[in-house]
Amino acid sequence: MILSDYKDFPQQGRILGLDWGARRCGVAVSDESREYTFTRPQLYIKSQNELIEKILNIINEDKICGVVVGLPLFSDGSESETTKMVRAFAKSLSEHIELPIIFIEENLTSAAAQEEIGRKSIAKIKQELDSVSAKIILENAIAVLKRI
Repeated sequence: MILSDYKDFPQQGRILGLDWGARRCGVAVSDESREYTFTRPQLYIKSQNELIEKILNIINEDKICGVVVGLPLFSDGSESETTKMVRAFAKSLSEHIELPIIFIEENLTSAAAQEEIGRKSIAKIKQELDSVSAKIILENAIAVLKRI
């Protein structure tokens, strides 16, 4: 189920953070206490069904209680075509899991991820960028949850 309010999101347990992209999906997971977040290898998207299957495996292996999906918005808060594709992905995922899914604005997470990664080869950056972005998305969501 896709939630519209963080108040309805579980207050304890591991959370999965996702940075969906047309070719790759960044993945990060919190620990049970939500004090730490960890990147996972990014998932390459061959098909939506294969991506969902890989996400389901992560959910089961890590005993995830909720999912946070980064939502790309324009600086004025309006939605783009990519925003619509992310919403469609989350809707499709929600049809396969019974966990709550919540969105969080993801503006500037790629820039923050690039800064966190530092100076590396372009190949290394491409390999890590989406999952580091997912980690930042997850950390931002956890900060919101702690304020509630």
